[in-house]
Amino acid sequence: QVQLVESGGGLVQAGGSLRLSCAASGRTFSSNNMGWFRQAPGKEREFVAAISWTGETIRYADSVKGRFTISRANAKNTVYLQMNNLNPEDTAVYYCAAALPRTPVSDSAYVYEYWGQGTQVTVSS
Repeated sequence: QVQLVESGGGLVQAGGSLRLSCAASGRTFSSNNMGWFRQAPGKEREFVAAISWTGETIRYADSVKGRFTISRANAKNTVYLQMNNLNPEDTAVYYCAAALPRTPVSDSAYVYEYWGQGTQVTVSS
């Protein structure tokens, strides 16, 4: 079992930055590929970024490439999402997700077995 708790969300002005953290508990965290997703009101949950258990394979949604950076610190059981140059389109609840071991890095929500409760990110104009 893997339990995930997101933090670091908040209200920022356009052009600002936030760093989201995902604290994980469980014996297999270091072997789990991890992902970040987001969901805005009235919209479907969309992929943001993913990282392999080694950190060597990383994927980003086109909408966040060059602005967001995903990383992980396995010794701290934590995954991060550094978000720079935020714009109002980034406003959403951001969710951390963990896949089962042996699952390839993926942008599909169906791949991920465990989910956090989300943290709100609001970007004002």
